[in-house]
Amino acid sequence: MSPPLADRIALITGASRGIGAAVALALAHAGAHVVAVARTVGGLEELDDRIRETGAEATLVPLDIRDTAGIAALATELGARYGRLDMLIGNAGVLSLPSPLDHIEPKAWDEALAVNVSANWHLIRFLDPLLRKSAAGRAVFLSSAVAAEARAYWGAYAVSKAALETLVRTYAAETASTDVRANLFSPGPTRTRMYLKAFPGIDPETLPLPEQVAEAIVPLCLPSFTETGRLYEYRTGRLLSFQPPA
Repeated sequence: MSPPLADRIALITGASRGIGAAVALALAHAGAHVVAVARTVGGLEELDDRIRETGAEATLVPLDIRDTAGIAALATELGARYGRLDMLIGNAGVLSLPSPLDHIEPKAWDEALAVNVSANWHLIRFLDPLLRKSAAGRAVFLSSAVAAEARAYWGAYAVSKAALETLVRTYAAETASTDVRANLFSPGPTRTRMYLKAFPGIDPETLPLPEQVAEAIVPLCLPSFTETGRLYEYRTGRLLSFQPPA
């Protein structure tokens, strides 16, 4: 029996470590050809070695997703090489350190919006035509519980993730009559470098591994998964609906 994602093309951003690397490995294990995008070349090379150990292959793309021209060029190359894109995993993100709104440095605010929102909008802009050429285009973007909580001192990160959720829900609504399905995934506390930096006092052993979280993302990428505009919470296992517009 063929793997569930055999002959499908998956692009993952922030793929050099943490959840992104774990998702890339999980999708490769499920049969997909992974296009791994990240800034860190060394991390991408380590990922490539791990993917090759499973008998699969990957395409490595050293790219800062704030590089809009680079995203456009990547979309052109994918179109020329494969003619389509089957999966887009918008995982790359930055976590601004907690701070009162009036103490956030403009540079940190701009970076949070640039990476967590605008870069994903550009990914949608340039990759939507390729997703629509797939028989079952699937897009999954990673969000956070703070998007809905408006937690004190998490302004830049919370605002950027709330904007991302609205962006993805809008994209889901605009592609509802197509074969593209766009959803959100909230991993919750995970044993990653970014989370432990934000919460240095937490015991890492109490947190799920990125590999565990990644396994829950794979089902959202399957052609058989037909929900769209939904949010999956890893901690609760719930697939949440959003209130439709009046």
